[in-house]
Order: sequence, then C-alpha cells, then structure tokens
Amino acid sequence: MVYRPLILMPACLLWCQLLFAQFRNAVQLTFEQQGHTLNSTQCFSANDSLVVFDTRNEDTKIASTNTIGILNIYTKEIKILYTIPNNTEYGPGVGAATFSPREDRVMFIQGILNADKSNPYSITRRTGVSIALKHPDNVRFMDARNIYAPYTPGALRGGTHAHSWNYDGKWISFTYNDAVMEKLGRDRRTVGVMFPKRVRVPKDSAGENNSGEMYSVVVAKVTTSPTPGSDEIDKAFDECWIGTDGYEKENGSRQKKAIAFQGNVLDSNGVTKTEVFVVDLPEKFDLKNNKTPLEGTSQSAPRAPANVTQRRITYTERGIEGPRHWLRSTPDGRLIAFLAKDSKGVINAFGVSPNGGNVSQLTFEPSDIQGGINFNPDGNYLVYFAQNTIRVTNIITGESYRIIGNLEPYGAVSWSHNGSMLVYNQYVTGTDGKKWLQIFSYKIK
Repeated sequence: MVYRPLILMPACLLWCQLLFAQFRNAVQLTFEQQGHTLNSTQCFSANDSLVVFDTRNEDTKIASTNTIGILNIYTKEIKILYTIPNNTEYGPGVGAATFSPREDRVMFIQGILNADKSNPYSITRRTGVSIALKHPDNVRFMDARNIYAPYTPGALRGGTHAHSWNYDGKWISFTYNDAVMEKLGRDRRTVGVMFPKRVRVPKDSAGENNSGEMYSVVVAKVTTSPTPGSDEIDKAFDECWIGTDGYEKENGSRQKKAIAFQGNVLDSNGVTKTEVFVVDLPEKFDLKNNKTPLEGTSQSAPRAPANVTQRRITYTERGIEGPRHWLRSTPDGRLIAFLAKDSKGVINAFGVSPNGGNVSQLTFEPSDIQGGINFNPDGNYLVYFAQNTIRVTNIITGESYRIIGNLEPYGAVSWSHNGSMLVYNQYVTGTDGKKWLQIFSYKIK
C-alpha cells in the first residue's frame, strides 16, 4: 500500500474532551442474565435516548434468539419490543437490530416463520422486518420474498441480512444470498438496496413467501468464476453508505447515493483477496431496460439494474485483512475506512477516497485492532477495540488515546448521533456463574 497523510478539518475540542475522559468511568446499563447484543452500527435512536439490542449471547445464535429489546440509556429501563412465540433452536429467530436515523422505527433480521428442524433458519431463509415504537404490534415485512417461479419484480428469492439505513432513512442496504441459486450450487453473497414501493407477492401454502413494504434490487455484480487478475468478484459483502449526502466526484459533481462494499477478487496467481468497491446508485433505478430480469430466472441470479455503476477503488498487495468488519464512511463522504495489515504486519485502519487513488493509514496501533470500527459524527475520530481496550484515534494527527481498559472485545463500539456517548458490549459473569453480554455506556462530553 501507499500511505499518504490525511488532511481534514481540525477537531481539537473533542480531543481535549477525550483527554479528560480518563477521569470518567464506564456505566453498566443492563444486568439481566441473558444476552444483550448490539449491532455494529445504528443502534441509537434518532434522539440518542434509546439503544436497540437482541438477546443473543453469541454472534451465531440468531436462530435460537426470539427477542428484540429497547434500552433507555438514562433510566436503564428495558422494554421488550418484539418476541417470537414458540421459537426453537431452528428458528425463526431474530437479530442484528438497527434504528432508523430519522424516526422511532427499528429493523432487524427475522427468519422465515415456518422454520423447523427440516427447514431451519439459514442465510437464504431470512428477511428484514420493521416495527415503529408507537405501534409495536404492527410488524412490517420490508423486503418481499418469492421463491417460486414466476418470480416477482421487486421481490427477492432468498435471505437479506445486515440491514443498514441510509442517512435520510428512506433507503436500506443489505447483503443477500439467493435460495434458488443455492439449490443449483451457484449462490454468491451480494449486496442490494430497497426503497419505498410496496411489492405484492402471491401467498403460498408453505409460508415461504411474503409481500413487502419496499422494492428490492441487487446492486453489486458478482460472478461464479472471476478471471484471475481482473476486477470481477465472486462475493460482495459488509457494505456501508457513503456520506450523509453521497460524495463529490473528481469532476466536482455530487453523487447523491453510493455504497462501498468489500469484494473478493482473484489475483494474477488465482489467490483470493478482498478489495474495496463502490457502486454509484441513480436517484431512480432503470427497472425495465435490462438484458435479463432483475428478479432473476430459474437458472440465473437477480441482476443489478443497467444504470448502476460498479468500480474497484483499491489495488492493494494483500487486500483487506483482520477481524470481520463493515466498511465505514466519513459523513462528508470523502473517505472510506477499512482494516488491513500495515508494513509491520499489524492490523490497522486505512482510508481511501470513493474516487480511488492513494490509500492512507489512519491508525498506528502497535497491536491488532480487534473488531469493527466507527467514525464519530464529524468524521475526525475512529473508535475501536485494540490491546483489549477501547481506543480513539484522531485521524488528522494519528494520535491514539485509550479510554477504557481490561476488556474482552466483542463486536464494535458505537457513537451516539450527537457524539457525546459511546456504547459497547462486554461479557459480565452473572450470579449463575455464566458470562452474559451486557451493554455499557461511556460519556465523552
């Protein structure tokens, strides 16, 4: 990689607050002997008073998890937002809950409701549902699903995951796996978006299908057999929206909606590595002038609309490396952050413009970053786990500061919308002798 200095607006006020933060203590907010898993992003309500969680105690246990909860970070009061009755180890299951940035609405993964031992929760058998806090009994399917031909335009044929709202709360990105292609042995994870437009799907006796509040399209272009040394990918995943209002192109124009994602390519020796890609999205998708049906056929996967543009923006020697994490963008859209090994072989954060070009090293930790990363609201600071502590780095200067130590890292640390609070998960041993994921907060300002 080529490392270049990063020039952004000064942000000395928050840095001073972080220096004095050593005199504060983290606050444990939950105590029940159950899991309290926070999503890696968008866990705060729009007014920063609530966080949403699911009751997993392990990341992989969505199938056996049946509850979404809401926590008031000031009163520590917990309210159960949603519970699936008669849930089993096979599903349906719920998890990975996010708050809309504009309204009191939560979205989360839910397995297909007919899940059982013979047909359990899986990556192709899940969907996104949402609930408004004012109407907790009104559960809405967001993405429509139809796994039987003839397939329905705007509906998908598999499972969505890792739902992320764009900054106006109107569009939602997700990763996707296709059940039809899975049966043919050709399923490849990809990235899609949904936007407001109701899609109606015929009911089926098996309970596999559902109508949806939003219209879904795949936006990343994947192939089952990438050409070595090319920009073709066989997997697209762990994406983020770029900027609160997109990003500025090299010609000075504004790309209003765009997504960065990780894509697996083959190097010239046929070895897989992960690079950063960008898809530029139109304000209105071309849903008609496409060579093949966007919803897919019995022999082909769903396709991206013709007016979606995909570009590879990093050409690194070794690619993205480190713990699983989602890409992150600064609010102004000038920078996309990811993890990779530095020249010393240590996993640190790096950044690149959505237009491509030089890669900048953002953090300079002496030992590996241990989980996901998140920018503060002005985009000048990154928070993450490293050395079993929570650390914040000023990406202007590269200075790093420890604010909480002696942790067992889990997931990612998240900023509140106003930048005054951090929340994170930590295992705590209960009176039953078991370790339970609890939620902690840490006040910055």
